[in-house]
Amino acid sequence: MPRDATQTSSLWRELFRPAVYKRAQGRICRQATAGVLMIVVALGAYSLHFFLTRRMVAIIEGVIWLVTLGNVRTNVSAETALAVNYAVCSLLFALGVWIAYRLVNLPRFADFLIAVEAEMSKVSWPTRLELTRASIVVLITMFGIAAVIYLFDLVWQWLLSSLGVLGPGG
Repeated sequence: MPRDATQTSSLWRELFRPAVYKRAQGRICRQATAGVLMIVVALGAYSLHFFLTRRMVAIIEGVIWLVTLGNVRTNVSAETALAVNYAVCSLLFALGVWIAYRLVNLPRFADFLIAVEAEMSKVSWPTRLELTRASIVVLITMFGIAAVIYLFDLVWQWLLSSLGVLGPGG
């Protein structure tokens, strides 16, 4: 059996497996990753809801306009369209949340997240005072470089204007 087919069947098997892979390891990193993925899914469902709402309102108004021209009655109502909209968005949200939950439990991805959490525990984090000092140094350096570049720009503008290369407006 080709390797791609094996990986695909393994992916589908893992998506529908109820167990959690290495439950106690890398919990914080996996929860954070799953949370971010779920937020992305929620924002996508929210955006889809408003996109479909605008489309359905336009379609319903068009149907009502056509119905009044042809004197034909229709069973399409705004409430029905909104109910379908909510059902589709809720179903996609639930499916996306399930996939996000299962994705962080795929053995290969879970092992990566476990390794990330192990490495993050080895990092020596700066204190608040060290962070403040380093930030001040970076900001002063950025403003200094910006000032030097601005002065270079003024010097080159004056030089090229006086030589006639640039017009009088610079």
